[in-house]
Amino acid sequence: MNRPASRSILRTGLAIGAVLASIPLATAAGATEHPAGPSAKSHEAADGARAADRHGCAVVWFDLGETLVHTAEDESTAYVPGAAAYLRELRERDIEVGLITNVPPSWGDTDAKRAAALKKEVDKTWKGSTPFAWKDFGDRILTPRTEAESKPAPALWERAKKNADGCRLVYQAETAEETDAAAKLGYAAYQVGQPDRPAFLPARVIEHLADGS
Repeated sequence: MNRPASRSILRTGLAIGAVLASIPLATAAGATEHPAGPSAKSHEAADGARAADRHGCAVVWFDLGETLVHTAEDESTAYVPGAAAYLRELRERDIEVGLITNVPPSWGDTDAKRAAALKKEVDKTWKGSTPFAWKDFGDRILTPRTEAESKPAPALWERAKKNADGCRLVYQAETAEETDAAAKLGYAAYQVGQPDRPAFLPARVIEHLADGS
């Protein structure tokens, strides 16, 4: 690793660590359940909207497999623990999300076609009680156009940066190889599912990072 890249990753890690240390983590994904009833949900949605007004913008990009969804030995798929609640919290706070995931380039000649094929592959093996939240991602599903663009090559993260519109970019994945690659390109990168820290980067941390976007 060259020294500039190493310093960039170190700065990103220190920034995330500092914010994690300074913010109560009771709102981490899966830490609390939402109160029952439409009134409570409406208050939560209003709080999320007000938080979005107060903070800068951020887009949280994810890997898919073993980051948000798990494939079991019988080849069925479902959310990893806490992922559905975490996506719901980001949605309520008006934090945009996207997917940066490897699929065969032969699945289509555009991101939209490859995304449609990906949805079919996931949905046909889905056994989770809650359907995967494809609508949250809209057209922010980036996949390799060639084998050379497949992660950990930088192409997909670079494509996401081109449409950032000045927003803070966050990337979450289950492997250090991918989070290190994203950090080299200026993303606030977070390795999910690690012991002794939140399973996902808490939404409040993302809002604090967005303040500097």
